[in-house]
Amino acid sequence: MKVSEVYNMDIYSDAGQYLGEVRDAIVDLEKGEVSRLLMEEWKNADKEEVKRILQQKSILFKNIKNIGDVVLVSAVGQGQGQKHENAEEVSNLSGR
Repeated sequence: MKVSEVYNMDIYSDAGQYLGEVRDAIVDLEKGEVSRLLMEEWKNADKEEVKRILQQKSILFKNIKNIGDVVLVSAVGQGQGQKHENAEEVSNLSGR
């Protein structure tokens, strides 16, 4: 599946909660894989806005359970757990 095929797909938690829509993706070029899906575009955002998007409006790709008609993500990693687990990654990405 191409990354472009998931753009505009709805994102739901495995509990059935609507989380948003795929607007962008972060690709780890060194590993050659998608690391996050974003529910907001960030190309014109300032550093604080990027940090907010990464912490509150993104899904770690490893938390995706299935991609079909929608993107289904595990509830694990939403909110606090994701924020603390990836503080260094968020800091690195928001410093762009």
